[in-house]
Amino acid sequence: MTAFGKLIRTTAFRLTLVYLFLFALFAASLLGYFAWNTRRLITEQITSNVNEEFSELDATYARRGLRGLVYDIENRALRPGANLYLVTTPTGQALAGNVAALGNGVMGTTGWSETIYHRLDEPQNKRPHRALVRVSELTNGFRLLIGRDLEERRRIFGIVAKAAQWSLLIVIVLGLGGGIFVARRVLRRIDAMTGTTRRIMEGDLSERLPVGRSGDELDRLADNLNAMLARIETLMNGLKEVSDNIAHDLKTPLTRLRNRAEEALAASGSGADYRQALERTIEESDGLIRTFNALLMIARAESGQVRGDMADFDAAEVANGIQELYEPLAEDNGMVLRVKAVPAPLHGNRELISQALANLVENAIKYGKPATAPRPPAPPGVAAAAEPPEILIEARREGDSVLLSVTDHGPGIPEADRQHAIERFVRLEASRTQPGSGLGLSLASAVATLHRGELQLADAAPGLRVTLAIPAHSGEGQGERV
Repeated sequence: MTAFGKLIRTTAFRLTLVYLFLFALFAASLLGYFAWNTRRLITEQITSNVNEEFSELDATYARRGLRGLVYDIENRALRPGANLYLVTTPTGQALAGNVAALGNGVMGTTGWSETIYHRLDEPQNKRPHRALVRVSELTNGFRLLIGRDLEERRRIFGIVAKAAQWSLLIVIVLGLGGGIFVARRVLRRIDAMTGTTRRIMEGDLSERLPVGRSGDELDRLADNLNAMLARIETLMNGLKEVSDNIAHDLKTPLTRLRNRAEEALAASGSGADYRQALERTIEESDGLIRTFNALLMIARAESGQVRGDMADFDAAEVANGIQELYEPLAEDNGMVLRVKAVPAPLHGNRELISQALANLVENAIKYGKPATAPRPPAPPGVAAAAEPPEILIEARREGDSVLLSVTDHGPGIPEADRQHAIERFVRLEASRTQPGSGLGLSLASAVATLHRGELQLADAAPGLRVTLAIPAHSGEGQGERV
């Protein structure tokens, strides 16, 4: 397709043609209305002037008779730019006036009419003029004609008509020129966007649509599309990371599961040995299932599929419920689990927020024990009292957000590794010896993002404080995707 063909097929050019047609139609209607009113005004002036002269000549005829009327008409006919005058006998013979010839049948009827005429002082071969005349019948069959040449009306109408033609021509030329300019400008921007989308379809998700500085509708569209592309790039990178992590991190437990099964088959042990091998296999399988369930929950949270399940609830109730659920596990690990919660109404997905808070508590139980240090000797006769490490769950309202935090007194996470620790399957060096999949913080971060909040990691001096900061009304506008 040629450049001109692409140009005339653009929506901007077609809209320009539509607007040009409407504007030209409006301009033509306006000029036509102006011309019609000008013609009507001139006609009214002519009729008013002729009627005034009729009144004067009729008064003259009444006072002085036919001789006085003829004398008065002869005098008026000699004036420069005089009207048309003619007095005829009942047989149609001219008695006085400045008209040499008229259209057929004009003097045979009374009233107003338009006709062609020749003046007495003009040659007969000259092009006839047009006039608006009034014929009236006097007493004894005599007739009187008074009229006005219409050349002035024709000339003014011609001026208006020529102005209308030039105006429409200028409107059309400027409209087409403006339409081509606008269409070319829009077409260049659309072509730039098209080129970018082609590169994106070829696999370069880092490309972004060009955004100008005008802030018009195309810039707003490009901004929204760029935000969508950034979101898609993030999801695709996350999908790639998940695929790579599954391939690497799940290969080891699957291999271990297979090796244990082979060892159980190869060994000629007792029934108790087989039972122990099966229990280890089931335990390993349960770990894999938990990993896949966590991945599925993260995917649901990041895709926004659970937005329809949001409701109003109290974050303090969630915190108290998690404390009751995990208190025995904390005690088994020699730790104390406390809760400090005040009523904090929240709109969100209760199941996901509870799961995220549970993951934070599990991490605190696993990694929240303080580093062992030599204790000073107790005074003689006094038993040494060791206070168990404490984990604190908090729920409170702060401004427009609800904060759910878990604080431990363990070694914490260095500031340089905190952002990295949120990624999937990431396990820092200090936690590689502990069981787990490295998905707890990833799930909590995905839940926070789903609710338009964030996951914050901070130093508890000593220990780590992990906070879910969620807007209290994060579920409004459920039709929107994050």
